[in-house]
Amino acid sequence: MSASFVLATRNAGKILELRAILADALRELDAELVGVDTFPHVADVVETGVTFEENATLKAVTVARATGLPALADDSGLAVDVLGGAPGAFSARWSGRYGDDEANLCLLLDQLADVPDQHRGAAFVCCAALALPDGRTLARHGRLEGALTRRPRGGNGFGYDPILAVAGRRETAAELDPGEKNAISHRGIAFRALAEAMPGFLRA
Repeated sequence: MSASFVLATRNAGKILELRAILADALRELDAELVGVDTFPHVADVVETGVTFEENATLKAVTVARATGLPALADDSGLAVDVLGGAPGAFSARWSGRYGDDEANLCLLLDQLADVPDQHRGAAFVCCAALALPDGRTLARHGRLEGALTRRPRGGNGFGYDPILAVAGRRETAAELDPGEKNAISHRGIAFRALAEAMPGFLRA
């Protein structure tokens, strides 16, 4: 019987995305990835950290303790050069309303309206974390570099995807198809790095 890893999210799209990204590792470990919705008693984790790693680790540790199973979590956001790395860990609530993608995006574009193109560098940043029920944790990071556009483009993705033009390409992250995005995304990079380290970490 295969083992289970719990992904600390209730987002069905993210679960599908991570199953694809982690497919090889899950096959090697003879494991399946399930969402935290599988465990109705587990409450949502309040993200009290001020860094991506703090929030990702907090979510993974809390879910691992609550379920007794290895848990995976991530925290990610947009880091804008001229804002000193902000919105950063506060990306999802930049406008003051958690998860209001349109309000967050519009506010950021308004704040940067006078910033010239050569100073609109930014990157998506992700920390992926694994926590075991015994308290051990492992974390890896990923970045997708780019520059901010002046208006949203593309209908794929979510969050700030429509305004980050990917470095070396003309498309925004929201103009890439899911396969292209997974291959280069900050989340894909972080979770593939985590997957590479997982077998040795689990055997230790």
